[in-house]
Amino acid sequence: MNSGPRINAIPAPADPVLPPVNGPARGGFLGVLMLDTRFPRPLGDIGHPQSFGFPVRQRVIAGAWPSSVVTSADKLRGSGLVAAFCTEAQALEREGASALTTSCGFLVLAQREMQGAVSIPVVTSSLLQLPGLLAREAQVGVLTISAEHLGHEHLLSAGVPQERLGDVIVQGIAPGSEFVRAILGNRDTMDFEQARADVVAAAQALKDRAPHLRSVVLECTNMPPYAQAVHDACGFQLHSLLDSPELHLRD
Repeated sequence: MNSGPRINAIPAPADPVLPPVNGPARGGFLGVLMLDTRFPRPLGDIGHPQSFGFPVRQRVIAGAWPSSVVTSADKLRGSGLVAAFCTEAQALEREGASALTTSCGFLVLAQREMQGAVSIPVVTSSLLQLPGLLAREAQVGVLTISAEHLGHEHLLSAGVPQERLGDVIVQGIAPGSEFVRAILGNRDTMDFEQARADVVAAAQALKDRAPHLRSVVLECTNMPPYAQAVHDACGFQLHSLLDSPELHLRD
């Protein structure tokens, strides 16, 4: 019995399959493939239903815990989760989604597989904005929930050229911070004021390391609620998944 197309994880980054750059998608709804989480999601977080301002339909991938996705490329590809995300992406397309995204920037590792599984635009991660930014800037910063786990394979999967990997300055949030413990620990509570302070502190550390930086990509989809505070403190031009034009629907 044919159960549909087989989806195999690709063992190496290869060339990413990027969404068509045609601006906003038309009509329908935005499908958001969500990690299996319980932590609070304030306005601006991708998990808040009003963060985009147009129809959104969320689909939770059972067992896709934050700690299972915020990990090395080898561990994610060996977990079987990529196939699960592709299956749910196909389901959302059948239901009428006009574009798809995910709730974790580390899923850029699945960009090739997910875009190849459907015919609508897929933007797995804000990291996909890096090639465009690097085309006009000498260096670009990345704020991530885990600098320990965000490696070259993630950047290559986002389309960063091999010779430009050194021009991406990655700064992580402090591992023991409230922000990290609440999200990676998948707690049901979060001190939002402290989380804001944690993200701002990381941004300030990035500015200290690279004071010339202008543009910074927020890898983590839980960071946009604190973007204004980061901009006010550091003056960075911030780029998040919420800014991706392919994800903004039009009539």
